[in-house]
Amino acid sequence: MKRQPSIVLDAAKDVHELFGANDENIALLEELIGIKVFIRGKEIFLDTENEEKRALFCHMLSQIEDLVKLGQPLESDLIRAIYKSLSEVPNSSPGKLKKALLALPHGLRKIYPKNNSQLVYLEALEKQDVVFAVGPAGTGKTYLAVAKALAWVLSRQQKRLVVTRPVVEAGESLGFLPGDLAQKINPYLRPIYDSMLDMLSPETVRKLEENGQLEIAPLAYMRGRTFSNCVLLLDEAQNTTRQQMKMLLTRLGEGSKTIITGDITQIDLPRKTDSGLVHALSLLKGISEIAIVFFSDQDVVRHELVRKIINAYEKESKSNEK
Repeated sequence: MKRQPSIVLDAAKDVHELFGANDENIALLEELIGIKVFIRGKEIFLDTENEEKRALFCHMLSQIEDLVKLGQPLESDLIRAIYKSLSEVPNSSPGKLKKALLALPHGLRKIYPKNNSQLVYLEALEKQDVVFAVGPAGTGKTYLAVAKALAWVLSRQQKRLVVTRPVVEAGESLGFLPGDLAQKINPYLRPIYDSMLDMLSPETVRKLEENGQLEIAPLAYMRGRTFSNCVLLLDEAQNTTRQQMKMLLTRLGEGSKTIITGDITQIDLPRKTDSGLVHALSLLKGISEIAIVFFSDQDVVRHELVRKIINAYEKESKSNEK
């Protein structure tokens, strides 16, 4: 079969930037789409007669070009995310993931949804005032919530971000940790800071705290308060009681948004204590103004092993139930 050029690149384009070191991005596209790609100068040849595969390759390359223009590093998981969006989601638009790009003012990196579930999540955050995100570790529930909230605060769409967690020990007691209450709690809230410091410089995070635009505190500190024109993020919500969840949900003030994230497979509450998250999902699912986004192990975007580990634990849990 004589190969005709599928794409002729603009002479000004940096081929190495698009294709990666040793053409690693092209190799990944070949693996994902199931085609052979040949490059000659600025010309790209596709060794396939399948028009769907040709169209998919062209759409993916177009997305990659847009990301390069935006200065986004072309990591392999990002390319896989584009592939999933374009090939596995019915009626997916090639520009959908690009439009969902989060570029934080003063940010260190641009945040990009890595699968369709994350895209749906970001769209729900934009449209609804109360959003639940439920799923296993590693699916980006908290990370994307923090990113979206910081984008709102830094662009002055919201006045501040308040992040809270219930202080429930996962097999260890805070009482044995050294220091006063603040020193005991800080390590527990450290994952939130880690997410922020992945997106913003330490100086920017510190300035947000000093200006009162960022508050990170235990759930107990939320009682009796009303939050207007701000984003309220409850993380690890599976470890709230029914009373705590009701208290948190009724803090919502005018112009505010509430985001609740949790993993119902990792409840650390004492036995015979109902999870406020599980109860709220059942109680509030019929309210149209509240969005509930579920993630599965297939949405894990951490190391590939994380998905396998989660699957192994789920299989054991199901086996024990029998």
